[in-house]
Amino acid sequence: MVTTKEPAAGVTAEAQPGTVVGGGVGVPLSFLLHELTIKTKNSRQIRPFLKFISSNSAFKLMDSDETQHFDMPFSVGLPSKISSMKKFLVTIVLSLSLLAKTMADEGMWLPLLLGPQVYNDMVKKGLKLTKEQLYNINKPSLKDAIIIFGGGCTGEIVSSQGLIFTNHHCGYNAIASASTVEKNYLKDGFYARNKSEEIPTTLSVQFLLRIDDVTKEVMDSLKGLSGAERLQKQGAVLAAINKRLSDAAQNIETRVSALFKGNQFLAFVYQRYTDVRLVGTPPESVGKFGGDTDNWEWPRHTGDFSVFRVYTSADGKPAKYTDNNVPMKPKWYLPVSLRPLKDGDFSMIWGYPGGTNRYESSYGIKLATDINNPTLVNLRDVRLKYMFDEMKKDPAVKLQLASSYAGIANYWKFFDGETKQLLK
Repeated sequence: MVTTKEPAAGVTAEAQPGTVVGGGVGVPLSFLLHELTIKTKNSRQIRPFLKFISSNSAFKLMDSDETQHFDMPFSVGLPSKISSMKKFLVTIVLSLSLLAKTMADEGMWLPLLLGPQVYNDMVKKGLKLTKEQLYNINKPSLKDAIIIFGGGCTGEIVSSQGLIFTNHHCGYNAIASASTVEKNYLKDGFYARNKSEEIPTTLSVQFLLRIDDVTKEVMDSLKGLSGAERLQKQGAVLAAINKRLSDAAQNIETRVSALFKGNQFLAFVYQRYTDVRLVGTPPESVGKFGGDTDNWEWPRHTGDFSVFRVYTSADGKPAKYTDNNVPMKPKWYLPVSLRPLKDGDFSMIWGYPGGTNRYESSYGIKLATDINNPTLVNLRDVRLKYMFDEMKKDPAVKLQLASSYAGIANYWKFFDGETKQLLK
């Protein structure tokens, strides 16, 4: 069940530094945040996503100075990975588990376009947040606690001091980069005992500020155009809007996305923070338990989590790394209940996964199964073979190539598995 509210201040609960505490079944923190993002082959645009799904566990990694207890629990489930990832969208997927019968209400909705019927249905299922608490550009809301982590993963702000939960594979490159053969955090894990031990990274995180509908502006500029001329003009118009709504001085970036096959255009405005530090990670034997054999499988049991913290300047603005920076004081963060959950509880996940081509033509499917996917799998076969041969020879090389190898292997299995399923 996910029912969060604006965090109350000054209410604390005891926990040891770095302790994982949870309610519900005794499972690792991997169940807190399932992978909600996939790198796209042909687009670097990323858009936020809301997903509702039933769940049975809640966890929080607490620092001794930021433990809190709240009346309302927050937890997330493990949705299966989405096939045919192509573009990143802002959507909501609603799923409900019933006791005797297995029934599901699900779909995709943009948060700013969430209609009263869908919202009222979610309330009936157990949602206790107002629409304004879900998404509001003028006041703090849940959107302020969910971030784009790194190149496209989802992260969650879970404390008043900028603590971030994300997946182990999302932090994989940062963990590997911080490691040496002598201090191999990828292999052995790492937990900072205090903030001074947190490790700087080259990661950044992005907070969604607002979503603007610019459809009319774009469509008006494309009237009377078609084909290559229309496409070229559209690119120029979107670039102009991106530039107009961005502000480099404040680290504000805008990306206009074409949705619904170019029938709607939304401008997603983000603010980027670049001082992100590694706080904790399990060893790879936990964080990547099952390896590529279990990857893309359901159910999957793995401790797929890592913990970071975002820092700001003393006045709360984005800033490059410096010892004088302070932990972020977020507009909103996710209080995590220690109470166990029960079957039928409502839960909500807001994150950044990809879109699905549910209405692909038979020609598009044939192109994927006969040409595109086999070609990608064969190329990755060659790359993985030669990388593996070199990684076996030298521990330092193994560490250096670990992140690239994992990324290539991830999509090797994706394309191979997608083809096999489509041909069944």
